[in-house]
Amino acid sequence: MSDKPRVRFAPSPTGYLHIGGARTALFNWLYARHNGGTFVLRIEDTDKERSTDENTAAILEGLRWLGLDWDEGPDAGGPHTPYFQSQRGDLYRGYIQRLLDEGKAYPCYCTAEELEAKKAAAQAEKRQYRYDRTCRDRTDRPDLPHTVRLKVPLTGTTGFDDLVYGRIEVANENLQDWIIARTDGSPIYNFVVVIDDIEMGINLVMRGEDGLNNTQPQLTLYQALGVTPPRFAHLPFILGQDRSKLSKRHGPVSVTKYRDEGFLPEAMVNFLARIGWSHGDQELFTRDELIEKFSVEAVGNTAGVFPADKLVWINHERIKSMAPSDLASRVAPFVASAELPELPREKLEEVCRLQQERAKTLVELVDISRYFFVRVQPEEKAAAKFLTGPSLDYLREAREAIASAAGLDEGNLGPAFTALAEKHAVGLGKIAQPLRVALTGGTASPGIYDVIGLLGREESLARIDAVLPA
Repeated sequence: MSDKPRVRFAPSPTGYLHIGGARTALFNWLYARHNGGTFVLRIEDTDKERSTDENTAAILEGLRWLGLDWDEGPDAGGPHTPYFQSQRGDLYRGYIQRLLDEGKAYPCYCTAEELEAKKAAAQAEKRQYRYDRTCRDRTDRPDLPHTVRLKVPLTGTTGFDDLVYGRIEVANENLQDWIIARTDGSPIYNFVVVIDDIEMGINLVMRGEDGLNNTQPQLTLYQALGVTPPRFAHLPFILGQDRSKLSKRHGPVSVTKYRDEGFLPEAMVNFLARIGWSHGDQELFTRDELIEKFSVEAVGNTAGVFPADKLVWINHERIKSMAPSDLASRVAPFVASAELPELPREKLEEVCRLQQERAKTLVELVDISRYFFVRVQPEEKAAAKFLTGPSLDYLREAREAIASAAGLDEGNLGPAFTALAEKHAVGLGKIAQPLRVALTGGTASPGIYDVIGLLGREESLARIDAVLPA
């Protein structure tokens, strides 16, 4: 096995890319990039009933959105093609036959009914069920339906040093001869995973905590094949903030759902990296910083909590720090999705500059900026407060100032609005708020001079005229 790090992410396309799977992929990717290794993507699509091409495409799409490029795998190729387990059947059958020929596996003719009866007897006697190896030393090979079982050592122990959980060891007498092939000849998951990891030269298996119970059986297969097993690192579960298993009630669990809600991939990567891994007190990381600082040794062995509010905060910080030109490129698809008219590029960048301090997501940025794209009706409460009585007089005079000003920036409009406020012995807000409601439909917006400047003279005057009584 190569000394150069080779890790893999091996999702099953029975659903979309889950938050937990995305974190596993990220940690493997960071480990490979930090150590100059190889990141392999393998699709474990042996569940024929639930695996779909749509789910495979969604997983690849989610990984690409996160920026987790793979060195080998679907669309990338590599020396170990194919990278779909459903296309590697001949390889698996060859290994099964080898184990049978070497006497390290055997046909098991016990029927499903017989095995169920043995399980029921164990349950009645309140003891843990393990297959009793009825067929282990059977010498005849009748032409009957059968599974294939691996011969597990009867004495000694099977253990490994997990990079997260430490030493884990089990007495072999507590293991059973596990099935490696079904009655139809198809290999089971625990078998094909090991074969693929051997064939692909994987030397670190980093996966979710739910893989812990599979490790000892898998180690017995490595031993039977005479192959040094890889190192293992099992990542603790991700829990909701109520400490229960992460589910839809805690928010979206699909990565692409967060993308569609306007989260940035940089923010999601930063957020996922901080679930169960830390580097001092640092919260915000660039991708390059994560690659530089990531280590498996810094992964904790307690379940990580999914703090949705922390993701929102990280996303907001990312939006605030982006160049308006970059932010405009990210926002443009959401403008189109909202069916808003396209703005000239320089105007869209200005919208982003004005709103990036306020918007926590790209969707929110578009939502709070609608009035820059289309005219909106004033909110009922805002109109009742600011578009009645003396406020209408202030608005008329402010309109005249806008119409006659040499420019629409604060340097030109500021003195005129200040003079207007002094004339009526009111604060500047009494002048600005009726304007804001007329131009934006609400009472919260960027600075009024910025709004007028971006809308332009003609559009600003037209919006004011639309709310003034004839």
